[in-house]
Amino acid sequence: MIEQFEVSGPDAGPYGITTGPDAALWFTLVHAGQIGRFQPGGSLQVFDLDPASSPSVITPGPDGALWFTELKGHRIGRIATDGSITEFDVPTAEAEPYGIASGADGALWFTEINLDRIGRLTPDGEITEFPLPVSGSYPGMITAGPDDGLWFSLNQANAIGRIDLGGDVTIHPLPTEAAAPVGIADGGDGGLWFVEIGAGQVGRIAVDGHVDEFPLPDKGCRPHAIVADDEGNLWFTEWGANKVGRITLAGKIDEYDLPSPNSEPHGITIGPDGAAWVALENGNLARITA
Repeated sequence: MIEQFEVSGPDAGPYGITTGPDAALWFTLVHAGQIGRFQPGGSLQVFDLDPASSPSVITPGPDGALWFTELKGHRIGRIATDGSITEFDVPTAEAEPYGIASGADGALWFTEINLDRIGRLTPDGEITEFPLPVSGSYPGMITAGPDDGLWFSLNQANAIGRIDLGGDVTIHPLPTEAAAPVGIADGGDGGLWFVEIGAGQVGRIAVDGHVDEFPLPDKGCRPHAIVADDEGNLWFTEWGANKVGRITLAGKIDEYDLPSPNSEPHGITIGPDGAAWVALENGNLARITA
C-alpha cells in the first residue's frame, strides 16, 4: 500500500529523509533551502536556511540532533529537535558536502563530492578532511559499516570506498563497467548494500571486498538511495522509473509503482512506524508497506 502526504510545493524539492530521535520524519528541501519535520498523523513544520544552500542528505547524530549537508552552502548543519540550527563551514572552499553519517567514534563523517575528500566533524565543530587516492571520483553517499569503518560510494570512479576511524582509505573497484554507485547502507547481514544508478543494479559488498550484483528489471530505472529495514529487506528508490524497489538478502526483487507521475523519488528511510518513507521531489512524502 502507498500513501502520499503533501509537505511542500513542487518547486521546494523534498530530497533527503531520515527518522529522528523524536519519532518524526526529518527531510531536506533542496531547492527551497529548508529543513522539514513531519509527524505521521500529526503536524508539519518547516525551518529556513539560506535559500541557496541546497540542503541534501540528513541523518541522526550522536547527540540527539539531526545533521545535514549543504551542498551549495559548503556547510554542515545541525538542527535540534526544537528547530534551533547551527552551521559549520567546511574548511576548504567549494567542497560541496553531500553524504553524511554518524561514525562509531561519535563524530559525523561526510563526503565532499567536488574535492575527492572525506570529512570528519565532531559535535563541537572540529573538522578534519582526508584526501582520497583517486581524482574525479565524486564521492556520494556514506554509511557506517559493521566493522566500524565508514563506507561510501565513488560515483565516477566506479568503486566503493572505506575509510577507517584513523583516516586510512581502501578502494574496491566494481566489476560492472559504468555502474556509477550512489546510495549505500549497512544491510544488517555483515555486508554493505548499494545501488548502481548507471547500470540499474543493486550490489552488496562484504567487508573483505567481495561484490555481488543483482540486475533490476529495468536497466534504466536509475536507483538512487537505499535503506535496510528490520526484516531482512533493502528498500531503494528508482527515480528514473517512478518506483520504489525492495530486495531481500537472498536477492528477490519486488517493485512498487508510485501513484503520481514524475514523482522523482530520492531519499528513503524506515519510519518510526516500520514502513518505508520516501522523499519525492514533486513535493510529497510517500509511505510504502509491502
